[in-house]
Amino acid sequence: MTKAKRRGKRTRKEKVDMLIVNANELVTLKGGSEKPRTGTQIQNLGIIRKGGLAVKDGRIVAVGKTPEIRKSFSAENVISASGKIVMPGFVDPHTHLVFAGSREDEFQMRVEGVSYMAILGAGGGILRTVRETRRAGVERLVEFGFKTLDVMLEHGTTTVEAKSGYGLTLKDELKILGVMKRLNQLHAVDVVPTFLGAHAIPLEYKNNPQEYVNLIIEEMIPRVAEKGLAEFCDVFCEKGVFNLEQTRRVLVAGKNRGLKPKVHADEMSMFGGAELAADVRAVSAEHLLFASDEGIKAMADKGVVAVLLPAAAFSLMTGRYADARKMIDFGVPVALGTDFNPSCWVENQQLVIAFACHFMRLTPAEAITAATINSAHAIGRTSEVGSLEIGKKADVIVLDVPNHMFLGYRFGVNLVDKVVKNGRLVVDKEASGIKTVGLF
Repeated sequence: MTKAKRRGKRTRKEKVDMLIVNANELVTLKGGSEKPRTGTQIQNLGIIRKGGLAVKDGRIVAVGKTPEIRKSFSAENVISASGKIVMPGFVDPHTHLVFAGSREDEFQMRVEGVSYMAILGAGGGILRTVRETRRAGVERLVEFGFKTLDVMLEHGTTTVEAKSGYGLTLKDELKILGVMKRLNQLHAVDVVPTFLGAHAIPLEYKNNPQEYVNLIIEEMIPRVAEKGLAEFCDVFCEKGVFNLEQTRRVLVAGKNRGLKPKVHADEMSMFGGAELAADVRAVSAEHLLFASDEGIKAMADKGVVAVLLPAAAFSLMTGRYADARKMIDFGVPVALGTDFNPSCWVENQQLVIAFACHFMRLTPAEAITAATINSAHAIGRTSEVGSLEIGKKADVIVLDVPNHMFLGYRFGVNLVDKVVKNGRLVVDKEASGIKTVGLF
């Protein structure tokens, strides 16, 4: 073989669909897919300086330094991330995506000192949204959910968990879960469904909550499971809502039907929700503002992910937040979510990261891990998303900041420059302002 032929063989490149190159920091989160990051490992972002990646057929096929990527791959579509960071799309592991109406007047009541639980006890809060969501048609709910997912996507979120719970009848819970299924089919953002029929005791069962629990167990869970409308089953375990015994019954019934357990735990009081989550081997326990040391230790022992929701705590206006530092010290895997709902109307995981840093004293690196790969663990999606690794979905965001420490440090504006979802450029601020494509 001549020298010229040898040189030609060496320079032959594989053609791919997209290259992202010259990232000031390529934040890969590599190596976190088998188990969530805990302890000091939560700060390990797997950063590659001047990094790049190659995308083909919607998947990542190479990750490394830009010269290596350029040497082996070519593409007509090349995105330069010079001076910027590239990282996995945010994974939001706790939202109440589908509802109708708003509660801005109740927000003013909270500003004036009325508690969340007092509003709920008077028939407001969740129960008010239940009334409005029951009245809403499917098309209206789909339209609202689609617009919400557009906003989330513009802010870098590419996968969301969505809970039902604003129907509280078999018909209306199935309606909400059906809307989620449709949104998952229509929108670029992946929607992971959770059944939350045990979100509140509806007014028609106010004097007989046990009968409503029986309805959830005997009718709702079997139908949801038969129709394949949810992957998880969640319960709002709290004083004045569902007690420990009721929560256990619902979660065990869901588990027996193939719905993996999650728990709204210890949000308003130290109620034993964290301990129960560990005992039933829940995938995650969520909120945890009042979780006991025993509960936190039990979660660490059983590998239960703590989904922390600092924006929700902020909206409660009590000044109390989950003790994230203690959880990390105890070895609990920590994730972050928005808790998007009518009482906590925030679609932006960047703001949640800032709240986590300011109010829970997570470092930017810890918060980024919590909002990506650990959040993917909380919803069973680590084989697909949460890190930039070969074989995973090409869900990638480019942020117009020079390094990862700007997350949390600079807040109140959208740092996203571009979003790539399943290998397609779906958000591009540089192309005539903001160009958003939510529909495939």
